Amino acid sequence: MRSLLRRVLLDTRYTLVGLPTTLIGFVLMVAGFAAGVSTAVVWIGVPLLAGTLMLARGFADAERGWLSDVLKRPPVRPRYKPAPPGAGRFRRLINPLTSGQSWLDLLHGIVNLPFAVLAFVLTAVFWAIPLAGLLWPIYGLVTSRIPGSVELPELLGLGDGYWITAIFYVVLGLIFAVLMPFTIRGAALLRAGLGRALLTGVAELQERIDDLAQGRAAAVSAEANALRKLERDIHDGPQQRLVSLAMELSRAQRQLAKDPDAAQATIKSAITATRETLDELRALSRGIAPPILSDRGLAPALAALAGRCTVPVDLDVQTVERYQAAAENAIYFVCAETLTNVAKHSRATVCTVQLLRIGDILMLTIGDDGVGGAHVAKGHGLAGLADRLRAVDGELTVQSPDGGPTVIVAEVPCG
Repeated sequence: MRSLLRRVLLDTRYTLVGLPTTLIGFVLMVAGFAAGVSTAVVWIGVPLLAGTLMLARGFADAERGWLSDVLKRPPVRPRYKPAPPGAGRFRRLINPLTSGQSWLDLLHGIVNLPFAVLAFVLTAVFWAIPLAGLLWPIYGLVTSRIPGSVELPELLGLGDGYWITAIFYVVLGLIFAVLMPFTIRGAALLRAGLGRALLTGVAELQERIDDLAQGRAAAVSAEANALRKLERDIHDGPQQRLVSLAMELSRAQRQLAKDPDAAQATIKSAITATRETLDELRALSRGIAPPILSDRGLAPALAALAGRCTVPVDLDVQTVERYQAAAENAIYFVCAETLTNVAKHSRATVCTVQLLRIGDILMLTIGDDGVGGAHVAKGHGLAGLADRLRAVDGELTVQSPDGGPTVIVAEVPCG
């Protein structure tokens, strides 16, 4: 109830206060635009138009502030085209004329008036009728005694008298009170929709393009880091083992004629090294493309990761659906890398892993009771995970104060 009342009050403020603001802006912008266009032929109108566009920008910024309350999203301000470096005074003066968003601000200031009037009227009516109806039993004690007074129930043929009129108005007030939140919300959204289309639509598109560009850069960076890590792991592990294996086999070949028993022992050692190399290669291949993930899905893959972790893991998977490969891979690698970090650095005694779906978001939560101190700053292991998630429009949140505990949350769109 408190949330609904707050929503109604915010929408009411937007629609009621917005009308006089819109009316003032409309008068100033229409006058400035008309004066600027009519005198542009003698150049006086050019600075007038530029000034009008700057005025429109001020009203547009105020409207964007209101929109953030109505639409429940942070305000988005467009990027106005700046004047070229080294531009002269006149070029800087007329710079607003070269910005497309400035003209959209002016258009909004002009066409917004009818929407503001409609929203104001609906809000005023749906506040006035419930208040007047519900309070009628109080002030009706006076108005019903006025000679010649005729109330609405009598005009509708429902009868007259204090109690009939009181019941009629109270019921009418209750009906409008129930409808009031939806009507006022609709009126606010009607006006806010126009503001979003003209004042923030281009900016939101620019932000989306920037997000996609950052996601692409993050994907390239994450892939490059993964390839470098794989190359380093292969060089430090299997490659060294294979070199050593080749030397062992060469020695066994030389020993065969002189000392068969020593050659047998060398071959036995080489077989052991071969098996260890195969195990290491299998571990690396799981990091590249784990078959269990592609064949059976996230739940068995996370269970396998939990089983291999040297720290006891309490696993809670609340979704067994299959998702897009990119989302599953991102969740898997975040879990794998985080559990590796827990085993190596956290000194934790227990770890919890929870996977659930909330709407169109897959949420992986990993916690441990270790020493804490983890963060996503560049140069640390979690930075690569943040980049990998950003590549699929995901987000990584880390809470790890010194002394612990640590909670890492990965959110990945899956809709």
